[in-house]
Amino acid sequence: MSAEPVRPPATDPMKGFRGVCAGLLVLEAIVVLLGLLVVAKFTEGTLNPVAMGVVAALGVLMIVASGLQRRSWGLGFALALQAGLLVTGIFHVSLLAMGLIFALVWGTLLWMRRDVARRMARGELPSQQQ
Repeated sequence: MSAEPVRPPATDPMKGFRGVCAGLLVLEAIVVLLGLLVVAKFTEGTLNPVAMGVVAALGVLMIVASGLQRRSWGLGFALALQAGLLVTGIFHVSLLAMGLIFALVWGTLLWMRRDVARRMARGELPSQQQ
């Protein structure tokens, strides 16, 4: 008796994951860019122009990365930007807090992606059922 081969899902579940990643990147860019204004207001000049430029560039790159999620390297680029956000914590603690919160969101998202990939490999997705 041979086991029946696993059918591929009718729709690509990773396409939905890429859409969620793109949406999360846009949300993160908005939070980072608006957060930068708040941090600049309440730090009374301790956030220097170089730091503000780096954080602003990071926010813009997040918007660009949201459009690149369909590429094979898009997720890696998004995670590198997340690491960059964590590094900006050297400029101000509130930037570190934002980075940690979004790191938790990205971690949860990657955990869910791994679960879907495992279920897809075992043929357990609803779209793989007969």
